[in-house]
Amino acid sequence: MTVTVLGATGGQGGAVVTALLESGYDVRAVARDPGEARARVLAGQGVDVVRGDLADADSLADAFRGASAAFAVTTPFEAGLDAEDAQGLAIVEAARRTDLPHLVFASVASADRHTGIPHFETKARAERILADSGVPATVVAPSYFYDNVFGERDEIAAGVFAMPLPPDMPLQQVSRRDLGLVVAAVIADRERFTGRRIEVAGDDPTPVQMAAAIGRSAGRSLTYRQIPLEEVRAAGADMGAMYTFLAETGYQVDLPALRAEFPQIAWTSFEEWAAAQHWPGPRP
Repeated sequence: MTVTVLGATGGQGGAVVTALLESGYDVRAVARDPGEARARVLAGQGVDVVRGDLADADSLADAFRGASAAFAVTTPFEAGLDAEDAQGLAIVEAARRTDLPHLVFASVASADRHTGIPHFETKARAERILADSGVPATVVAPSYFYDNVFGERDEIAAGVFAMPLPPDMPLQQVSRRDLGLVVAAVIADRERFTGRRIEVAGDDPTPVQMAAAIGRSAGRSLTYRQIPLEEVRAAGADMGAMYTFLAETGYQVDLPALRAEFPQIAWTSFEEWAAAQHWPGPRP
């Protein structure tokens, strides 16, 4: 059984590739440049790496042909929101054109709640296009990723953990590995999951709890600093809207129901994830 993975050299796609290989699937990875270093690593793991572009339905159709399933992810963070809209259209068109048996489409938790967050709304539009297409599909919608804290490495090195959230506001989030395991489980049980939307989170620590967990792993205490939302909004409308939503409302993943749905996954807590990371030492 061959599964095509889009975005295989990125964080989500890479985690899906790993989970699929561990489950014994043949994996076909789509990369803009098969000669790029991360693509070569995949090839060395036995992955069939083919050339393709997320916004080019013809190349995606070539990658989908002969596959039993595909995992697709879109992104606005390289070429913008219009590009992400084009990616969603191309993916659905390629799946429809090739009669793909099962498409697992990566969205984001709460994208169906009309949040007004620009990069949530692009994914919501893609979900609607997919639902109208008739393509057999499952939407997997992860919450915040644990790895996002790596954007604060400089602050952590200075003994500070900073986020634009109240210190006691729980933040639902998930490890990329666990997301990959969910996708592999969905692909393994296509009949059960086709037509469904699954929101994914592994834990819901507060920022203060996150700071404490990172500090324990790093071997020193971190001070939590709440970044004013005004600063985030001034830096960019998209991230400003997202953190306003997270600070005032937050994701609403049903964690007990998710664990009951996927009992085979030993969900990684933020504490466990943080303990396995290498954190920067104190600045001299």
